[in-house]
Amino acid sequence: MAHSTSGNPAHQEASARQDAVPHGGGTGPGTPPPPTRRGMLAVAAAAGAGLLAGCGEQTADSASGAGRQGSRGAQRSPSATPSERSPSPTPKPRPELPRGGRELSRYRLVGYCGLPGAAALGRLGTGDLDDRVRQIEKTARAYAADRTPQPVLELLATVANGTAGPDGTYRSRTSPDTIRRFHDAAKRHRALLLLNIQPGRAPVLGEVKALREWLVHPDVGIALDPEWEMGPDQVPGDSYGHTSGKELTDVARYLSGIVAEHDLPQKPLVFHQVAVSVVRDQSALRPQPGVVLIKSADGIGSPGMKRDTWRQLVKDQPEGLRTGFKLFYEEDTEGSRLMTPEEVLALRPRPDYVMFE
Repeated sequence: MAHSTSGNPAHQEASARQDAVPHGGGTGPGTPPPPTRRGMLAVAAAAGAGLLAGCGEQTADSASGAGRQGSRGAQRSPSATPSERSPSPTPKPRPELPRGGRELSRYRLVGYCGLPGAAALGRLGTGDLDDRVRQIEKTARAYAADRTPQPVLELLATVANGTAGPDGTYRSRTSPDTIRRFHDAAKRHRALLLLNIQPGRAPVLGEVKALREWLVHPDVGIALDPEWEMGPDQVPGDSYGHTSGKELTDVARYLSGIVAEHDLPQKPLVFHQVAVSVVRDQSALRPQPGVVLIKSADGIGSPGMKRDTWRQLVKDQPEGLRTGFKLFYEEDTEGSRLMTPEEVLALRPRPDYVMFE
């Protein structure tokens, strides 16, 4: 499809994605439809590979590895001399990010997204996992500029579903075994693992809490896809969903509590935004201690279209909110070309996170 670089970005976005939505879908006049590949829901492809836990509730094990020490050492007798006293225990090192330190500002995050068995959802779901991470490492160096490159694996952990399922949530959860495999790969390559949530009709905070056993690790964060957050009468693939500044703050507050409880380094909370309407009441967004909020511009199309969408999304954004930018290997190159690292790094504010789908 040929793309124009003029006009309203939201209308351009809608034009670029028009063929993804069944006629009669959407939430009303002017509602932009979801993109073509996103309309190909991942569940059908992934379920055959046995990668999803199903639409029922998955038990989230509470983290136990960072509990308080139950002993302060044996009490010495009144007659003990200094030489007989037990030595003080060596303080346990504070958890750090995969490549050192506790603050994300020193890094440029660069990653792939996807789900095994669902090639339409991104390159992370295809090929050998270790080979993919090595490709991310190479790509990250091209975008690092004045920062240290930090590879990211963005795994779809909750996937929007075109059918309601037994619990009516229109979502499925990726199996713990798959998440564990990706977390192990992230640890091998000193990468970050972002667990992406497409909630369907399930409560977003509930989906985040279900991933707590992974979130207690210093190398695991959250990415939200609010265009797949459906209202009570919406079905994934028919129209855009949305979130709010208050809801994002609630998720950030929950993550902040985990960071404080386990003395973790900063934890990323990414939310992908394809149109202004996808995040309502953005002014209510409140940064939380230990959590880095990143708005990732999710538009597709030519470099000109993507820059127009970027300007709309970063306009008047709240203080303390950082930025990300998504590139599509297929959709962006239909009738155009992929933006170069130099073009992406020329965006202002410069993106902290560059993600490829």
